[in-house]
Formats: sequence, C-alpha cells, structure tokens
Amino acid sequence: MKRVLMVQPSLNPPGGGNGVAVSMIEALKGRYQVTVLTWEIPRIESINRYYGTSMHHSDFELRLMPRWSRVLARHTPTPMWLLKDCYLLLRCRRLAAGFDLVISANNEVDVGPRGIQYIHYPKLSMRPEADLHWYHRIPFVIAAYRWMSLHITGFSVERMLRNLSLVNSDFIGARTRSQHGVQTVTLHPPVVADFPPVPWEQRENGFVCIGRIAPDKRLETIIEILSRIRGNGRMVHLHMIGTFDDDRYAPSIRASIEANRSWISFHENLSRPDMIELVARHRYGIHAMIEEHFGMAVAEMVRAGCIVFAPDSGGPVEILGGERNLLYGSVEDAAQKIQLTLDNPERQKVLLDGLATSRVRFSTGRFATEFRQLIERFESLPSHSSRR
Repeated sequence: MKRVLMVQPSLNPPGGGNGVAVSMIEALKGRYQVTVLTWEIPRIESINRYYGTSMHHSDFELRLMPRWSRVLARHTPTPMWLLKDCYLLLRCRRLAAGFDLVISANNEVDVGPRGIQYIHYPKLSMRPEADLHWYHRIPFVIAAYRWMSLHITGFSVERMLRNLSLVNSDFIGARTRSQHGVQTVTLHPPVVADFPPVPWEQRENGFVCIGRIAPDKRLETIIEILSRIRGNGRMVHLHMIGTFDDDRYAPSIRASIEANRSWISFHENLSRPDMIELVARHRYGIHAMIEEHFGMAVAEMVRAGCIVFAPDSGGPVEILGGERNLLYGSVEDAAQKIQLTLDNPERQKVLLDGLATSRVRFSTGRFATEFRQLIERFESLPSHSSRR
C-alpha cells in the first residue's frame, strides 16, 4: 500500500481548509497508508460531529510537531500563521523522502518533492483587505515578516510551482494563475452534511444565512435587503446562524438584530445537527460577501434544497450555476429579484430545477471520486517520481 503524507496545520474545526483536508483523508483511507503531520492533536469526535465525517484514529498515523515548538507557538503575541506554516513545511521536507506522495490542503506549499496543493486563496499574495489586521498596516513590517518566514525556513517558490495546484473555484483558479503563472485544476470542496429532503410546500417561507459574524460577510446588507422586501408587504423572516468573529463589528449587528427581533432570530454557536435541521426546513438562503473565495455557506444552503441569492462575484457565481436571477449587484437588484421569486411559484420551480445539478456537484462522493482520479493521473506522470 502506497504511503501518503498529509501536511496540515490542523484538522480540527472550524475552517473550510481543515474540512477539505479531512475529506481528503476520508477519500484516501483504506486505499493508502496515510500519515498526518500537524500542529494540533486531532479531536476526532469534534471533527466527525462538525464535518459529518466518520473518521477514526486508526485511519492515519499521527506525526505532531515537536513539543517545544507547540508550546512556543501557543504563547506568541500574534498568530504568526505564515511562520508556523513555513516551519511545518520545513519539518515536512525532512520527512518527505519516506513517502510516495505528499498532499496539503493549506494553499501554496513547498513539500520538497513535487506534491499536490489545494489552494483556497493564494496566500503568497497580499491578502484581501477584509483579512488584514493591525500588524499588517505597516508595509515594511509585514514585508520583513514574510521574507523572514520564507527564507529562514528554506521555502522554495520554484519547488512550490512544480506542484499540482488544485483550487476550490474557477475564481480562485484565475487568481492563482495570475499570481503564479501555473496551471490549476478546479476541485470544488464537498458539503459534508446530509440534509433531510423536506418538500418545498412543507418549508417555511423564510430565509437563512450562515457564516462568521464579521464585516466581510456584510450582514447589514442582508438585513437591508430583507427589510425592503418586508416593506413591500412580504412578511418573510430571517434566521442568522453564526459565531461572532470581530469584537468591533459585533455591537452594531447585535443592535440591528435587536431592532428587528420580530423577524430576525440569531443562533450563535448552533450545533451542526441543529443547523442542518433549521436550514432544511426553510425555502430561501441569502449571502452577501463580495468576492468570496468559494462560498461554503452558499453550497450548504444549495445542498439543503434552498433557493439561494448571492452577490454576482467570486465562487458563489459557480455554485449557483451563473443563474442571473439568483445573483445580484446591489441592494435594489437583490430586493427586486427576491420579490419576483417570492411572488411566482413557477419561477421557484425553474430555479430549484436549475440548482439540482449543484446539489450533486458538491456531494462528498463526487469529491472523493474526483480526488482519487486526480491522484492516479498525478502518480502516472514521469516527473512525479523525481525527488528534489
């Protein structure tokens, strides 16, 4: 049985990248001998509960980073994700010769030999404004930090460019090709949840939204859109499902929820089974983040059988099949398209039929099959066997 090294900072929830890594292991177990190199001890019960997987400790061998480095990492004043990632990859390169294949779901990686990297967003470019923190505001500081992280750990961009680059969406594929000049293969991440098939006529005529409560999610825009719908006489309601991720943003959103508590319900830290049940019994989903890298929340709502409205940008455009009646460019555009849908059962049926393909496209079975096929093709390439 061939040996695979999965290098990932963590498998523990939350996080879309960790979810993809877990799904990769699920696809590989029983077919490959998997070893996981990581910073954190995997909490198997939490992983299975959050991601809907059936992982067991026996599915892989665990290699943790040295204890001294884990203690040091826990006590740094800032997260220092890039430096930690680079040090993890340094450790990976020292182990890589003992494996037939090295895989990571943590964006661009230098694993030594030619490996497989799954890119959610090209992290070697400057991150979007929504992801910046106070310590990114001084250009020479962040430039020095990035240089130090890459160079003292021996990260080779040249080796990274030789990897097979999988991406979570065509949108990120275009960003990656522009940044690095490499070919990419789009492998949409799976939605690891079994939503019950609730008939349309039995669903509540309301909306759900899922995700972090943070400025980039633009939750105030969702409230404004639905407020306009209600102002036009459609008595829809909203279930906001998420966890606060920004202390400065939280007070304004809490105030908006309180001001509209007659029709907005907030569910903080909702368990995954309860989230699945709540989403599945509603007709509509709504999203507002601009240029979302993929849009797992959108994919989850589609998998649940909802008609979902989202901005006309980023990964959600692919998830919604480019359907113009579901994509909006402004608050006014969204309100108009939603109102036309609410008022027209035939339009609802057409949209649901169109989204049926997407529900299959984001299944765990589809992801596992395509991922294994990509590995088989990768292993057949002559260049794969070369160790650098």
